[in-house]
Amino acid sequence: MTEGARAAHAFRRRGPFSTLSPMIAFPPGAAPSSHAQALAVVGGGPAGLMAAETARAAGLEVDLYDAKGSVGRKFLIAGKGGLNLTHSEPMPAFARRYREREDAVADWLRGFGAEDLRAWARGLGVETFVGSSGRVFPADLKAAPLLRGWVRRLRDQGVRFHVQHRWLGWSDDGALRFATPEGEREVRAGASVLALGGGSWPELGSDGAWTGALRARGIELAPLAPANCGFDIGWSAHFAERHAGMPLKPVIAHWRDAGGAEHALQGECVITAGGIEGSLVYALSAELREAIARDGVALLHLDIAPGRERARLREALARPRGRRSASEHLRRQTGLDGVKAALLYETLGRGGLDDPALVAAAVKRLPLRLRGARPIAEAISSAGGVRLEALDEELMLRAMPGVFCAGEMLDWEAPTGGYLLTACFASGHRAGQAAARWLRQSDAPAA
Repeated sequence: MTEGARAAHAFRRRGPFSTLSPMIAFPPGAAPSSHAQALAVVGGGPAGLMAAETARAAGLEVDLYDAKGSVGRKFLIAGKGGLNLTHSEPMPAFARRYREREDAVADWLRGFGAEDLRAWARGLGVETFVGSSGRVFPADLKAAPLLRGWVRRLRDQGVRFHVQHRWLGWSDDGALRFATPEGEREVRAGASVLALGGGSWPELGSDGAWTGALRARGIELAPLAPANCGFDIGWSAHFAERHAGMPLKPVIAHWRDAGGAEHALQGECVITAGGIEGSLVYALSAELREAIARDGVALLHLDIAPGRERARLREALARPRGRRSASEHLRRQTGLDGVKAALLYETLGRGGLDDPALVAAAVKRLPLRLRGARPIAEAISSAGGVRLEALDEELMLRAMPGVFCAGEMLDWEAPTGGYLLTACFASGHRAGQAAARWLRQSDAPAA
């Protein structure tokens, strides 16, 4: 399971966010600027914070609004088990992780990529290292020190923070509307960057509630969907009660894409009460989700004994077992026990273990029928959102000049491993730069 996945499980076991808060104090914010070159950033995740920093460095007055009592909450959860900041994979392989949005995200990354992100962290006094998997982590593996330093620097640079401001949309005259503890508030700014997150962490503010306000303005949206998520299979009660939470490693997943081509990937996953999740499954979640939408079910085969040949397994299983039980014979001849042996029982039934050829085939290609993705609120991230076609190359809404969008609320997705965070930072950087250019051009006197 990835560090991000472990963090997600840790959060949901512990409950309220206050137990994980970095204790960043947010006193009542100053009144927002109404200057024509003021920028309002809505959303305090990595994309919003990066947009604010970039725009402020370009000389804009910047006010940042967040619905919660502090910023960067999902960022902190992502780093609870070890912050996977980015990945060392070189381009163009890095960009291919973004699937059909490869070209667009690659363009963002040319402005602010993985090495830029590492240099940025170094500027905050946070050194990074490349792990054995190619993932990049802070030296102390923690998110909270980096976030504290970042917020401190943004304040010192003059960014004004306004927390407990939940965005409601726009008023009839174009002002930003916020719900606050003191009642509704309207804010006018020269431009705005929306970085409102996806729909995968409602308890942290990423609840997708913004979709209604954008749809009402005619903005084209792709439906939000779970990404980097688990899937339901429908285990028997006996299997689920005994094996939910058990890791399944190492295994090799085999599947066919929409064009019928076969693929294989080795990794780890975890049995859940209803199905399967974990880093290997997350890496395939987009294709599995699309297969279910297309065919009603996704068929995934697992090789639960990598390195063992099917013919040799069959030969070993065909040896006389004497008085040994089927499970003991399986363990002695294949080394499979625990949850892997239980999976064979679950799939073949007890009688199926008496057929060496059938068992050997199942060990190398154990069929799992995935019925559906887990709900979006349980996912690590979400797909869908503002279609990139509704934006220009500078991430400004074509239908709403002066309104830019960034981060996970855009219609792209990526696997875990640092790719999600990197694209969020990169899009925030792009939007912050673009907003600064747009405001300067808007404020320039006519020729």
